[in-house]
Parts: sequence; C-alpha cells; structure tokens
Amino acid sequence: MTLEEFLETTQARVRSEIEARILGETTSYPHAESVFTEIVMQHMADIGMTGDPELCHISLKLGNQKLRLSGYAVMDEGERLDLFVSLYEGATSLREIPDADAQTAIKHCLSFLSACADGKLLAKIDASTEAYALAVTIRDAYPTLDQIRVFVLTDRRAKNRQFAAKEIGGKLIRLEMMDIERLFRHLSEGNPRDELVINFADVCGEPLPCVYVPAEQSGYDYALAAIPGEALRLLYERFSTRLLEANVRSFLNSTNKVNKGIRETLKSQPDRFLAYNNGIVIVADEAVMQPSVTGHDCIAALKGMQIVNGGQTTASIYFSKRKDPSINLAPVRVPAKIIILKSRSGTAEENLISDISRFANSQSAVKVSDLSANQPYHIDMERLSQTVYCPDGEQKWFYERASGSYATMLALNGKTATQLAKLKKDIPSTKRITKTDLAKYLNTWDQLPHVVSKGSQKNFAEFMEKLAEAGDETSSGNNKPDVQAWKHAVAKAILFKRTSAFMRTRFLSFQANVTTYVIALLAHKLGSRINLDRIWEAQSISHGLRRQIETWSDEVNKHLHDSARGKMISEWAKRPECWQAIRDASYSPAVTTDIIEIGA
Repeated sequence: MTLEEFLETTQARVRSEIEARILGETTSYPHAESVFTEIVMQHMADIGMTGDPELCHISLKLGNQKLRLSGYAVMDEGERLDLFVSLYEGATSLREIPDADAQTAIKHCLSFLSACADGKLLAKIDASTEAYALAVTIRDAYPTLDQIRVFVLTDRRAKNRQFAAKEIGGKLIRLEMMDIERLFRHLSEGNPRDELVINFADVCGEPLPCVYVPAEQSGYDYALAAIPGEALRLLYERFSTRLLEANVRSFLNSTNKVNKGIRETLKSQPDRFLAYNNGIVIVADEAVMQPSVTGHDCIAALKGMQIVNGGQTTASIYFSKRKDPSINLAPVRVPAKIIILKSRSGTAEENLISDISRFANSQSAVKVSDLSANQPYHIDMERLSQTVYCPDGEQKWFYERASGSYATMLALNGKTATQLAKLKKDIPSTKRITKTDLAKYLNTWDQLPHVVSKGSQKNFAEFMEKLAEAGDETSSGNNKPDVQAWKHAVAKAILFKRTSAFMRTRFLSFQANVTTYVIALLAHKLGSRINLDRIWEAQSISHGLRRQIETWSDEVNKHLHDSARGKMISEWAKRPECWQAIRDASYSPAVTTDIIEIGA
C-alpha cells in the first residue's frame, strides 16, 4: 500500500465511523476531526506511545490568547501527561502542512496548558465539564508532573515531526507531530519501532564497544555489549514504553522481588551491577557499525531498537533514579545481547521475537500467557474471524491479531479499485476488533470495569493473565475458543460499541468510564438473562436494551461523580472500590419488556 492509498483508506475509515455512528442513532452529528482524533489517539495507546486517551474538545479565548485541545491522556498515577491537538483537513490527496500551522496549534495547546497550570482557566469554564476537571487535575498535579508532551495530529504530511521543547512553569514540554506519513509507517507495516533510531554517541558519549558476530545461516547478526546504566535511563526517559513494545510485560513495580533487588544493587553496589544482573536482550532492524581508534567493533547506532527481555531492568533503573536522585549510575553497566534481524518476513520476525521473549528471560519467570499475538488463543480467534460470516452471509468481522494486519489485508487483496471496494464492503473497518479491543469488551462483560479503566495496555496484561489461569494459554486449553465463543465475543463488541456511541452524545466527559461501568452493571444485574446469540443474529441491540442503557447510564454517571468525592473520575474509576460502590448503589428497576436479548 502506498502513502496515497493509505490516506484514502484513512479518510474512508473516518467516513465509515461517521456513518456507523449516525446509523447508531446518535443525537448529534459526529465531527470528522473528532473521529480522526479518536482513531489516531487510540492507535498511539495501542502501541504504547501514550496512555488511555480521552477526547476533549476545547476551543476558547482567554484574554488575547486562543486555547485549543482535542484530547489528553494521563499516565503513571498522574505523573505523565500527553495533550493532543488536531489539524484535520479531510484531504483526498497528499498535502503538506506548513510548520507555521503546526506551531500555531502547538501555541494554542501550550496556552491551554499554561492557563490550567496557573489556575486562570478555572474561572472561565463550567465546573460540570470535563475541561474543568482536567484543568483542576493539571493545576494540582503540575508541580509533580514528570513528563509533558504535546502532539499535533494531522492528515497532512509534515516537514518536521519534532520541534524544540518549550518551558512552562519550570517544566520542559516535548512537542511532536503525528502526521499521515508517520501514521502510515505505524499502521501499514504494523511495526512502529522503525522510528526508534538510537545514536549511541548521543546517549553514551561514544559508540558502543561490542563483540560482533555476523550472520551465516541464522537469519540475524549478533553482538554482545555492556550498556551504561545512564544510557538506558536516558533511553527510557526519551521513549518510555515504546522502547518495550515488543517486550512481553510492562514494568511490574518496585515491590516485585527482582525489581527491589535491582534497586538495592543500584543504591549500595552499583559497580557490581554487571556481575549480578542477567542482562537484557535487544532486537533491532539495522545496526550502524563503526571501528574504534584501536580497530575494535563498535555500534554507532541501532535502528528499530526494541528491548524484548529486560524491560524490568530498564524500567527499574529509570524509576529508581527518579525516586532517589542520589543513586549514582556512572559505574553501572548492563550486559546486553543485541540481535540484528535479517528476515524481511513480518511473520518470521514476529515468531523470533516471541521465542526470544519466551526462552531468554531468566530474571523473573515469563509465563506463556505473557506473550500476545502468537498465543494460540489469538491465533484461534483470528482463524474464527476469517471463517465465520455474519448472518447476512456476506460480511465478516476482522480480528486484528497483529498490529496493522487489517491494512495489510486490504493492500494484499485489494489490488484493483473494484477488489478494494468489495473488501471494504465485506469487511468494513467498523467491524475490526484489535487484541486490546477484545480484552476491553470481554473484561467489561466479566465485570472488571476498574481494570478496563486502567487503560488498554494494563487491561490487556490482566486479560492475558486471566487466560492463563483459565487454561487458554495453550491450543489444548480447556476453554479453547470455538464458533460460539467468537460470536459471543462479537455480540459483546456490538454491545460495547453501541453503548460507547450513545455515551458520546449523552455526556461531555468521562464517556469511556461510564461505558464500561454501565455494561458491567448490565452484566451484573441482567447477564444471566441476556441472550448474546440474539445480538449476534441481529448484529445490533434492541430498543428495550437501549432504553435500559439510557436509564442506567444517567444513574451510573451520577454515582461515579458522587462516589469520587472530588477525585478525577478517570482516576477514581481505576480502583476496585469504585466498582464496589457502583455495583452496590441503588438503580431504577430493570426494563421487563421489549428486550429481545433476554431469552426464555
């Protein structure tokens, strides 16, 4: 797929989403810019670039300053903040966005941030809106925010994707563009790590000495090195979880026995770290080699670097130093195996990375359930999605086991305009379910809205752990998915999607939290009576069920705000105490007629 074709596909997806929301009987017209913003923010969350995003449209004036915001994401218990501002044109052909336009959008977003930080915005906006709650959160958390980034999202192509950082209130704000070309690189190949180019002269002060073993028939080159601890800290600070996208786990926490040991070694015996630590495993798409003055091999740069084992070590070094600045990382060296991939097959590469993750880690046990795309459960769900047709016998739902596989499918099979049009009709983007989507739908139905509210990555990790406990981590698991399991998963997706579309028009703020809590409440109170087969057959929900959602959504929203007692709803919703409060609250009686999903 070319960049031009990807632009066309993206705009078609925006139009499809708008059409689906209109058909879903929403009460207001879904603006294309908002839909585009949601698509891009969610993609960034799915690959670990940001936290779970919230749409939040703000456009107002404060004195002579214009303030703009399209969305935001709060991460790490309020210590990191990402702000998004969109410049959407709906272009049908590739167009460049002038730097001046991007810088103006950044200026407006920074004005919003500044007005929040100093509290001036609070006097200008309605206290019942999400913007007010966000402004309060930013004002209160600003002194302790560890990282702030502003992203400009656009369907045009940018000349520059990064701008010089700006300082507001003693904080450096990183400024980046997510333009159509950057998005294309992520989604068309399903391999976002190609943007991570690490220049060791920048992070180490010099190229990285190594023992280098070129490939013969192995499919990869190999190097051994000792990476300075400060270099790893800088890399994690710069790229955060993107550095660990291929890693099987996110950072557990410093109370984990192994991570606690790492912290103690850093504090008391940093010079022994190389001897005590088992090291990390890195994969990269390309290595730039440079001889040292003595003629020894050195790695000058790695393109597409990913830490596939050792994410715990890397994150522990970063968080230990952040929490205790007195830790001296200068003597710390971390042993590293570096694998430079030679295969040009995405599947072969994916399999190799998963095998490395499964076999190479010995610092803390890696269950098979920690793996994602190559787990038999996901392979089975993908197979089912390819063979099970909707009741009309024409359309199918698409399970995106590997990131970007939907776009790849269109590119491979839609070689002519006619073929592409038929594919989009038979497998529309609105019927695409990603791994993180599936985890969200199923955990919501399993009455875990507080887990879903933690964000797509953390929710997915807990979903995988549940699969392991249920015996689904192997192809012979007791709960191996079958046709009925796929249909019921789609029924839960339909319920979630319709409820989410309804919430977008009903509430100005915290729609995602209300959505997952309302459906969890439905499952808790009516789950045994709801017939998922009928939702599958209708590919929709009934009028009666919509009425039930409407009634309880108002009540859930009220209970969320009341029980939060001034806390930001999106943070309160992550706690099990929140789910207990919502579950135990009083509600209107359930509708007893005209819910076709309720079986005999």
